[in-house]
Amino acid sequence: MLMAHPAVLPGLVDRYWALSVLDAAEGDSPVRAEIEAVERALCVSTGTTDVHAALIAARHDLPGTGTLDDSVLASS
Repeated sequence: MLMAHPAVLPGLVDRYWALSVLDAAEGDSPVRAEIEAVERALCVSTGTTDVHAALIAARHDLPGTGTLDDSVLASS
């Protein structure tokens, strides 16, 4: 499976969150196409088909996160 260089994932994740905030603030924002491009890049880079799964996979591939990190699991 093709995997992104570890230096690429933090930038993609940061870009996704920054664009998400802009999109939420603007409603029907012109940044929507850019968000979708970043979502596709995250999915391809992590080998997933869903942006939420891609973000979790990216988090586990980012420096400083361990495989036993369960902080991405929702608390009940």
